Amino acid sequence: MIIPGVAGRISGDGSKTADPADTAALEWLAPWAVCAQLAVPGLSAATVQGWVLHDGEVCCGVSGNIDWLDYEIADTQLKRNPAYALQHAYRRHGLDLLAVIGGRFALFLWDSAGKTGLVAGDRFGQMPVFWSSTADDELLFGPTATSVIRLSGETASLSDQGLFDYLYCHMVPGPDTIFVGVHKLMAAHALIARNGKWQLSRYWEPDFREHADASLADAGEEMLGLLGSSVARLANGSDTGAFLSGGLDSSTVAGLLARHRPRPKTYSIGFDADGYDETAYAKLASEHFDTDLRTYYVTPEDVLAALPKIAGAYDEPFGNSSALPAYFCARLAAADGRRRLLAGDGGDELFAGNERYAKQSVFEHYARLPAWGRRLVLEPLIDKLLPQNMALVGKARSYIQQAKVPLPDRLQTYNFLNQFGAEQILTPEFWDRIDPQHPIELDRELYHHPRNASKLNRMLYLDWHHTLADNDLRKVNRMCQLAGIEVEYPMLDDRLVEFSTRVSSGRKMHRNRLRDFYKRAVADFLPREIINKSKHGFGLPFGVWMAEHTGLEELALDNLARMKRRRYVRAEFIDEIIRRHREHHAGYYGEFIWVLTMLELWLTAQGYEP
Repeated sequence: MIIPGVAGRISGDGSKTADPADTAALEWLAPWAVCAQLAVPGLSAATVQGWVLHDGEVCCGVSGNIDWLDYEIADTQLKRNPAYALQHAYRRHGLDLLAVIGGRFALFLWDSAGKTGLVAGDRFGQMPVFWSSTADDELLFGPTATSVIRLSGETASLSDQGLFDYLYCHMVPGPDTIFVGVHKLMAAHALIARNGKWQLSRYWEPDFREHADASLADAGEEMLGLLGSSVARLANGSDTGAFLSGGLDSSTVAGLLARHRPRPKTYSIGFDADGYDETAYAKLASEHFDTDLRTYYVTPEDVLAALPKIAGAYDEPFGNSSALPAYFCARLAAADGRRRLLAGDGGDELFAGNERYAKQSVFEHYARLPAWGRRLVLEPLIDKLLPQNMALVGKARSYIQQAKVPLPDRLQTYNFLNQFGAEQILTPEFWDRIDPQHPIELDRELYHHPRNASKLNRMLYLDWHHTLADNDLRKVNRMCQLAGIEVEYPMLDDRLVEFSTRVSSGRKMHRNRLRDFYKRAVADFLPREIINKSKHGFGLPFGVWMAEHTGLEELALDNLARMKRRRYVRAEFIDEIIRRHREHHAGYYGEFIWVLTMLELWLTAQGYEP
């Protein structure tokens, strides 16, 4: 599995140190700094990717693809390599070099004379960076949480809060991890050292504008031009293909790739399950743009065989069920000779394509009513005066209850732990060790951060972190790494992101029509059926298959039985969710069974016995 990134140790006095024991896990490219891969149990040996430069005073390393906004530095990178360009940027801009950097990257830099340094990741966390500090003021950093733990030479301790956050979010959101004392460097953040003292800093944030709209035609042409340029930059070589689910973004990326590569290879996933298979749309896009489409149909047997491997591939528990189809899609492409895939992730979060955005807009109408009318007329009418057994009254009461919850808390209304009561799901001893408000506090901090932003743009910014950096990108990155293939995200091009901030909220989602601007912009490019289709993606029918496939049911039940012994989740709740899966809604309850199963498989893979 390829895990590109940067890793190393910087001591508190700025000296360059290395523990010989580290060399068992890391291949050193400089006396103290490394761009490396760590061997992961059950996976292929580590492979080094990146560039390191040490001139006696300044040591730096880069992994990924940096897109410099300073053309002189970009020219240096083109003529020499990214490490030389980074050093040149530091000589030219100092620590302010982050103002002229873009792309997909992880980097470090240390100036031993000035005791100044940087450890940074890109604006969307496309290349993760994890870090920790020791009692001796050493900074440890690496591409995975486990790489940092190995650098420390200590035994990892699981974080109870991290475990709860996983159960709540189905992944562990930044800036924390599942391990005590190990942190994620959040998107657009850097660790910056001045006089040898490290501080965490946000180095970039969007400037959302509501009054910068160009004409619809001009804006649509600019968007397609920027996205086309991004695809062209990333489509180097004939070994580049594209994911193709048949949705808006993957279809657009595949179509633009076809402009630069005759009959490019595209890859999709199918399921033999009602309501899950979307290959008809992928075929439609492929025929429209004349791509060479390859499709793999995932089976319950595939899930049974690959599930432990996929759970163990992540260095933290990860509960997004579409990871498995993403792996099989990437594996298909790798077997077909592709070395790089273009993915469409990011379009929904830039141009307002998630259903919850429109739903929250409906609830916001209630807040616009006069306060006296809500308090003295509507709420008493619904709560007391109208017959309570009327279906319409029940819907109205539910609407008012949700509308009275402020954003972003309202986004978690249907969270599984909120629906069933976290205190009723978790064991008392585990409940006493965690802060149940921690995940929503993370949401609030991100939601309220952008200055002068609309509620829609605040939701987008929140999703840049928790939906993209912590979830979708982590999912696709690691599954492509597991398959031995590189992935790039044309939608996250810095110029396209900046353009999206100049599209007003009312244009992004006009009259609650999701992605209205984007759909208008691609109206003459994509087939109408794809523009009008509902959002889906590579969702896995695990709950449905578990109800029908004996092997999958046994795998899940065996792991749930082990989970009971860990005393995180009440045994009676696990029994109840199994009963509900069998007797009520297999798809809905199957999703949380998947989340628990993936946690147990991950704990087992990491050697944590119940």
